[in-house]
Amino acid sequence: MSERAVVTAGTGGIGLETAKGLARHGFAVTVVGRNAERGTSAIEEIAAVATAAAPRFVTADLASLDQVRALAAHLAAEGPLKVLVNNVGAMFTQRRQTVDGIESSFAVNHLSPYLLTELLLDRLQAAAPSRIVNVTSAAVKAAKRTFDAAEPPGGYYGFHWYGRAKLANLAYTLHLAERLRGTGVTVFAADPGGAATSMTDGTMTSPKIVSPPLRLLWPLVRRTFTRATAGPASAAASPSVFAATDASLEGRTGVLIGPGARPVPVSRGAGDPRTIAKVLELSRRLAPLDGAPGVQHK
Repeated sequence: MSERAVVTAGTGGIGLETAKGLARHGFAVTVVGRNAERGTSAIEEIAAVATAAAPRFVTADLASLDQVRALAAHLAAEGPLKVLVNNVGAMFTQRRQTVDGIESSFAVNHLSPYLLTELLLDRLQAAAPSRIVNVTSAAVKAAKRTFDAAEPPGGYYGFHWYGRAKLANLAYTLHLAERLRGTGVTVFAADPGGAATSMTDGTMTSPKIVSPPLRLLWPLVRRTFTRATAGPASAAASPSVFAATDASLEGRTGVLIGPGARPVPVSRGAGDPRTIAKVLELSRRLAPLDGAPGVQHK
């Protein structure tokens, strides 16, 4: 029987290419997405390159914490899990809230992967040695390290709020790597470096996503964004596939795999104990784990 891998937001772009890469490595891949039609198309593409078990699609809206919990229960019931790739990500041009009343960027980019990971830890431990890969972004460098609430103080600027949510998830990733050290479950962050995807096509052309000082430099900023998102999704997926599969990472954890699929230094702010503590407190408050069977809430 093939070992299982799950890729969230795996029906297109970087997520789909990641799923295809894992299927080539012999994993039985389950992709998660909102749209059944896109899911069917993705499964056909993945099946064409799979070297072992047929891929599967599971529908879930990862902006809903209830749906994340239901997804986790569904995946857990299927048995041990070898690889979890939290690929989900979203950037918005305007402030919006989820069905849970939580700011959407923070919910989708951090709370969703945080909650899903916590609820699947026992299944990952059952398959050890296993790996967790959280997809991050260079946008963390433009983020405020304020995590008293889901929304930071000040105006809404999509790129900065996206970076802040990814920073929260990167801080959690580093914490989790240390927390699970010695258990056989290793934890990695993967920075795809950007690609031409539906997320970047829909938001990276609007000056509304950056703060007013950067809007004064918008032609330069937009050219920078354009260059950063011009590559193919297949190349952007390589850090995630490398983090999930490469033998050179055996015994290592808490490593950031950057563009070009090589280890790179982690942003110093992500490892700040004060930042990690704030992120954990906020995450536990907004996405409580109480009552979830088999979860160690630390």
